[in-house]
Amino acid sequence: MNTLGGALAEYVATARALGAKLRWPASILRRFIEFLECEGAEFITTKLALRWATEPTGVQTATWARRLGIVRGFARWLHATDPRTEIPAQGLLPARHRRKPPHIYSNQEVVHLMAAATHLSSPRGLRSTTYATLIGLLAATGLRPGEVLALDEPDVDLHNAILAVRETKFGKSRFVPVEESVATALAHYAARRDAVCSGRKTRAFFVTERGGRLVAYTARRTFAKLSLALGLRTPLEGRRIGRGPRLQDLRHTFATRRLLEWYRAGLDVGRLMPGLATYLGHGSVHDTYWYIQAVPELLELATQHSATRSAGGGR
Repeated sequence: MNTLGGALAEYVATARALGAKLRWPASILRRFIEFLECEGAEFITTKLALRWATEPTGVQTATWARRLGIVRGFARWLHATDPRTEIPAQGLLPARHRRKPPHIYSNQEVVHLMAAATHLSSPRGLRSTTYATLIGLLAATGLRPGEVLALDEPDVDLHNAILAVRETKFGKSRFVPVEESVATALAHYAARRDAVCSGRKTRAFFVTERGGRLVAYTARRTFAKLSLALGLRTPLEGRRIGRGPRLQDLRHTFATRRLLEWYRAGLDVGRLMPGLATYLGHGSVHDTYWYIQAVPELLELATQHSATRSAGGGR
């Protein structure tokens, strides 16, 4: 009878032959097979699958459910050739994903992050400038990290201070105006980039010291390491970047600050919200309202605002 390791290799090969990439699930299943081997198990049981799926601590239950779901797919396939295989039933673990509350950076934290970026090891002097500029741009515009990293040189109109964000999430494109100070910082970066990487082949605006496009994975890990060094992330055994605030939270910070400003100024947030949703590139204004629920101070201000309007007859 085929070993579990051999069965997994056959499963992955079959899935890829049918067009599935299966990179992340394949690596997860390899760890599951290692777990079974350590347990001396010759076949999959629901009890062992549940124990393995719920091993990680400090994660959402949706993560456990995803792990078990990956095992379920493999077990269903394996059961056809090894009837001893138990297929974990649906619904054994709650799969509801809870959206993580954002970390709202203070102005001081953003300044410290940008300052820390300038001290990144940078043989040619570009890496440090790249990350300092990237962090500043995300904090100032609320763009998604992926949107910024996807910017090409023609998308950055420094003369008119406008960024063209093309075919992003939900298939939307939009133009994002930036402050003059932001355009100036981008111009300084572009000059430095061109001096260091004059012969690059990519059209990307943000590049590595070798002249290639800066990719999301590298940017997230570098930012996480900066946050860890500043004490913004919590060190965890076995995790070099710890856990805590993310690059994406700069976007959440931008949106939250704008809403706080409006509420504190007594403005009609309901009328202004669609404009903010468009600026942020949200698929629906309901996505923008999520910030009110996610940030306690915003929720309190929104409640007070609603009560004041009700007392005043809705004016």
